[in-house]
Amino acid sequence: MPKPSLRSRSLRRVFRKVPGNRVSLQYKKKKPKSARCGGCGAVLKGVPRELPFRMRNMAKTKKRPERPFGGVLCSRCMRQQIVSKIR
Repeated sequence: MPKPSLRSRSLRRVFRKVPGNRVSLQYKKKKPKSARCGGCGAVLKGVPRELPFRMRNMAKTKKRPERPFGGVLCSRCMRQQIVSKIR
């Protein structure tokens, strides 16, 4: 039986093969929810679903799209925002 802190479903269970050809159960943190648009709430494309310690090691270009409001607004809301500013 695992220790009480690992019995919670807040951790995901991963089966890994360890040396000696034995399968072991490891407990890992779950991935965070996907990034959402600040305007309409749609899921943002091009923004990875990773834990903060993995995001820190990623290149800046892999964390969000390279366009105005990249990683904050979806492309549709971005277009609306730019058009409304010009008008």
